[in-house]
Amino acid sequence: MRYIGNKENLLDKIYQAMQSKNIKGNSFFDFFSGTANVGKFFKKLNYQVYSSDLLYFSYVLQQAYIKNNEELYFEKLLNKLSFQSRSLFASPLYKVVEYLNQIEPINGFIAQNYTPSGTQHLEIPRMYFSDENGKIIDAIRQQIENWRIEKIISENEYFVLLACLVETVPFYANIAGVYAAFHKKWEPRAVKKMELRPTEFIINDFDNQCFNENSVNLLGEVEADIFYLDPPYNQRQYAPNYHLLETIAKYDNPVIKGVTGLRANYENQKSKFCNTITALQELETIAKFGKYNTLILSYNNEGIMPQEQIISILQAFGKVDLIEFDYTRFKSNNRGESKHKKMIKEQLYILQR
Repeated sequence: MRYIGNKENLLDKIYQAMQSKNIKGNSFFDFFSGTANVGKFFKKLNYQVYSSDLLYFSYVLQQAYIKNNEELYFEKLLNKLSFQSRSLFASPLYKVVEYLNQIEPINGFIAQNYTPSGTQHLEIPRMYFSDENGKIIDAIRQQIENWRIEKIISENEYFVLLACLVETVPFYANIAGVYAAFHKKWEPRAVKKMELRPTEFIINDFDNQCFNENSVNLLGEVEADIFYLDPPYNQRQYAPNYHLLETIAKYDNPVIKGVTGLRANYENQKSKFCNTITALQELETIAKFGKYNTLILSYNNEGIMPQEQIISILQAFGKVDLIEFDYTRFKSNNRGESKHKKMIKEQLYILQR
């Protein structure tokens, strides 16, 4: 899943760095969950995982991958559906996904506000999704919600199906990587008919927890051996950049504005880590009041918090090590039309009390 600062390709190096510093523990708090990839990685390693994020679509992914701790069988739903899977050996989840891929498209909120036909009255029609895919998204999203209302799927099944949708959408979105803008011409992937993809079930030995909350508010509630912080590195707020995933996840018909149809209000989803002064203050608060043995801050050399000040803050609470490694980032130009490689230094600040 395309996401700013996604650590999926760095997780092995992060874990190796932890091992090199002999970091012990059984519990792990992913402070800025995002795609939930970090939490998934450590859940597979049989850590008890806590995760949180301000964005609701992230909470959906956390519910599916972190909180849910069993394979789901959709028994009530499949007993009700008169549907024959094309595969004799398909899993229950695959059968439900297969069914959703065959339902009739609907002209709902996404089709009406984020496709060319739905926004042809605007000076610049929105080209986030093809007309067909916008209606497919609406149909799948409404069907999942209706099943929940009818109580023929459990809460875990509900969030797993939502996660399937949230993770599928980016493969068909006509964007460069974030949803703050759309391409003025169609990307080849965006004109293909959308097909929902199943998620995986991750099962370990613990009761794992997730939250849709500012993690700082959880400092008195969550106690873990390892706190892992991967905050925003710059002034770019995540909420407007992922407004469409948020709207699909919530499906709350929000008031929208502007050329790109941004959600009108995201004040309660702004991160203090997008400002140098407040970022340093938040870091100190977490280091001071958090209930942890080891705190790991994942950052890079382009971040808005200066290295000297980060180290100075953390050193007040224990021993600090800095591990750096080179990382290739692909960066779009201002119009998202091309990409070029850029080498940056990924930094791991490791505070051990």
